[in-house]
Amino acid sequence: MASVTLNGLNVAILVTDGFEQVEMTEPRNALDASGAETQLVSPKDGQVKAWKFTEWGDTFPVDMPLDSARPENFDALLLPGGVINPDKLRTLPDAVAFVKAFFDAGKPVASICHGPWTIIEAGAARGRRLTSWPSLKTDLKNAGAEWVDQQVGVDQGLATSRQPDDIPAFNPEVLNLFASARRQLRQTAAE
Repeated sequence: MASVTLNGLNVAILVTDGFEQVEMTEPRNALDASGAETQLVSPKDGQVKAWKFTEWGDTFPVDMPLDSARPENFDALLLPGGVINPDKLRTLPDAVAFVKAFFDAGKPVASICHGPWTIIEAGAARGRRLTSWPSLKTDLKNAGAEWVDQQVGVDQGLATSRQPDDIPAFNPEVLNLFASARRQLRQTAAE
C-alpha cells in the first residue's frame, strides 16, 4: 500500500452516529498514510460516535458539516458501514444527494458492510457488481445490482467490501481506485 501516492487528493468520509469504527479508521489511516486529505463529513455538528462491534465506540470530531460540504470540493468518497449509520444516512435527502453527486460526476466511491444502503438510495447500485454485508444481498439485487460474496469488488468506480475482516483486502483496492482519480486530476491540471 505504501507505493500508492495520493498527495493532493481530497476524500470525504460521510458518517453519522453509529458507523462501525474500524470501517472508518482503518481505511482513513491508509488514505492518510498515502498522502490523501480526509475529512469527516456529517449531518451532525461537533462530534460523531462510532459503534465498536457490540457497543458504542469512540467519538470523532466532524471536520465539515454536511450542509457546508460541496461534492465538487472532493475527489473521492468513503462510506463506512455499521447498521445504524447508513440506515440513518439513507433517510436524509442531503446525505443521499451528496452521495449521488459523486456518482453523477464519475468520482470514485468506496463502501463497506452496510454502506451500500446509501448507494441504493442514491440510485447508483443499478448495473454495478458489488459486495456488502450478506443481509443487503436482496436489497442490492432489487436495486438492480449484481451481488457477489467476495472480500472486495471494484466495478465502475466503486470499491465495496463485506465486513471488517475484509479490510486488509479492501484498503489496497481503495487506494488503487482513488489513485486513478488523482491521475485524472493531474491530467486535467496539465491541460
